Amino acid sequence: MDHAEAGKEIRRAVDTGKVLFGARESLYALKHGEGQLVVITSTSPPLSTEEMNHIAQLSTIPVYVFEGNGQELGSVCGKPFVISTLLVLDEGKSKVLQLGEKKAQVAEAQADAPKRARKKKGA
Repeated sequence: MDHAEAGKEIRRAVDTGKVLFGARESLYALKHGEGQLVVITSTSPPLSTEEMNHIAQLSTIPVYVFEGNGQELGSVCGKPFVISTLLVLDEGKSKVLQLGEKKAQVAEAQADAPKRARKKKGA
């Protein structure tokens, strides 16, 4: 999905499903094993992003990086404030979970690709 379609699916999930807004609430829910997809903006703080990715990886919950800032994500969600992170608890009528599946397929393909060995410099 491209950026525009991702925005539409995120909005549909907000309207028809159940979504938590904010890094603090999302992190709390992730630590308790809740959620189906984490959406993080590309401009969110690195430490917050790293912690969210780590907890999501432990919970085997996919993470989607939204190609925009918090103001754009807030606008997509129909909220008048900045949103750096959101957690989808229930997708509703949206296809937002496909965002996470696509990233997982890319990661699997990269893991399956043969790695080139580095040549050692003269012994």
